[in-house]
Amino acid sequence: MLYATLKLLHVLSIVVWVGGMVFAHFFLRPAAMQLPPPQRLPLMHGVLRRFFAAVVVAVLVVFITGGAMIGRAARESVQAGLSFNMPLDWSIMAVLGVAMMAVFGHIRFSLFRRLGRAVDAQDWAAGAAELARIRTWVGVNLATGVVIIVVTLLMA
Repeated sequence: MLYATLKLLHVLSIVVWVGGMVFAHFFLRPAAMQLPPPQRLPLMHGVLRRFFAAVVVAVLVVFITGGAMIGRAARESVQAGLSFNMPLDWSIMAVLGVAMMAVFGHIRFSLFRRLGRAVDAQDWAAGAAELARIRTWVGVNLATGVVIIVVTLLMA
């Protein structure tokens, strides 16, 4: 029951994170591009502020539950007198997941702060440039997240 709960929390957090990136990248941004920069940039900043707050929680849940599930499997192997060999798909998921977390950290704590400063200063050109950088890195994380999902489902 504990493992199932950990896995449920893990997957739901990934749904929030990856699903939110899909929504922002493919639906919100194209619609917001219809607005002039003085309207578009504050809107995107407000949306991203809320989304990134949820992603911070999701990242923590993914990290904690992933580590707990790996730890539980390792402990059960050792208790059974076996050596623990982490499956390849788990290794790929863990390495790419940590890379996604690092990219998100860069987006949230560097690029997003600069976007906020530009919006506060009403420097629409600088804000648009930061939003474009955020979009690029979100695209990287979205592609990485899809690779993780494909690998884990096809190798399971």
